[in-house]
Amino acid sequence: MKLQLIFYVAILVGLYLTGCGATAKEIQMKSRSERTDVFKELKAEEAVPNGFVDMVIQATIKTHAGGHYPLEPKEQFHGNPDYPFLINIDGQATIWKVNGIMDDTPLYDERGKARTDSEAGNGVKYILDKQIRIVAGTHRILFGLAAEGITKKFEVTLQDGEKYVLQLKPVYEYTIHPYRIPSFLEGVKDYEVFLNGAPVQ
Repeated sequence: MKLQLIFYVAILVGLYLTGCGATAKEIQMKSRSERTDVFKELKAEEAVPNGFVDMVIQATIKTHAGGHYPLEPKEQFHGNPDYPFLINIDGQATIWKVNGIMDDTPLYDERGKARTDSEAGNGVKYILDKQIRIVAGTHRILFGLAAEGITKKFEVTLQDGEKYVLQLKPVYEYTIHPYRIPSFLEGVKDYEVFLNGAPVQ
């Protein structure tokens, strides 16, 4: 019985590592630009030419501070500066590196009740906020976090003359004990995507 359990655990670990390896390879491939004519980052306000739109890209993640887990390698991005966010739109890729800020959202409210906020606790928050100019039309977007080994793929359609805000909000893994609630300390498992407040499937 014990050997059978060990066998099943080994299979699950193997599948997990295979999945992580495949995602890491995809992130590496998608970090290279195949073209340069899809979008450009805006540093200041400019008149928008016909056939283009301006879009703000916002994404966040909260991680544990460096040293939270004793066996975590020092070269990990968690808690460190220059946390990388990958955006690839129709083959044009960019990696924006963001410095984190310490965030210590209280675990309990003023009545002493545990918060259900998935970002409650002491950690480091990374906030990406960039504005780009992009060709109007339908675009295939890949968002990736090399530090977490995850990617999110989706499509958006942008109408000429409009302004857009693209938001990517983290969905964290659930804790096992003592409360079954999502927590940033367990890592991020997915992202929810919103375009001007409407969910993107």
